[in-house]
Amino acid sequence: MIIARSIDELRQALSPSQRPAFVPTMGNLHDGHIQLVARAKPLGDCTVVSIFVNRLQFLPHEDFDSYPRTWEADCAKLQAAGCDVVFAPRETDLYPEPQTFKVHADPALGDILEGAFRPGFFTGVSTVVMKLFTAVFAGKVQGVAVFGKKDYQQLMVIRQMVRQFALPIEVLGVETCRAEDGLALSSRNGYLSEPERNQALQLSMALRELGRDALAAAEALTRHLPALEAKAMEGLRQSGWQPDYLTVRRRSDLQAPQAGDALVVLGAAKLGATRLIDNFEI
Repeated sequence: MIIARSIDELRQALSPSQRPAFVPTMGNLHDGHIQLVARAKPLGDCTVVSIFVNRLQFLPHEDFDSYPRTWEADCAKLQAAGCDVVFAPRETDLYPEPQTFKVHADPALGDILEGAFRPGFFTGVSTVVMKLFTAVFAGKVQGVAVFGKKDYQQLMVIRQMVRQFALPIEVLGVETCRAEDGLALSSRNGYLSEPERNQALQLSMALRELGRDALAAAEALTRHLPALEAKAMEGLRQSGWQPDYLTVRRRSDLQAPQAGDALVVLGAAKLGATRLIDNFEI
């Protein structure tokens, strides 16, 4: 397994490759990340994983400095998974000068839900992913990038960016990897205390119940949806959570649904000091 620290080292390592398969991460890898690597391997001639904690997507009060960095454990997991190249740039390698050119998501998609509660988040995500794509896929005829569906809105933003910039990259979304009890795996789960971990499944349970209620509303969904969402939010509040949103949207663009639309239910809420997100297509 090759470890590349600079873009030049990465491109040298990838020079024989015609179709890289790429998994971008911020490290602190868990089984969900390794599942993405496993899905990526048969899709290209070289499997690349990046490990980079991207300052641009953190708000000033968020956990950039304390975000877990587990380099040695990450490398061991990636080597066992058959990763070919790890791209682990320092901040000065990826951003050698202030990143004044940035990629802004379509506000209709990027300024709602996560974008509303974390202003600038998708600008930071889009900018770093574009830069990583340029580093990995420069000079390649085609490639594939693999993302988890747990970050559902992020996946949609990246797909739209790739489509609008006509990048020669296939973006594959992989189903959320879950613990045995159904909790979506996340690097931030490590912040939960033992009592909080036992309580954490309430978010996915609330989303599933909201999804069932939305399907039961059928043709009257538009009329009943605000009350169903308010009920789901209040249920979490009563259990000690601080919900940002629990909502039903249409899958195609995350806008308010109409009867007959394919639906996704999404939620974000804080349990103690830890903010968790989850979603289910219904």
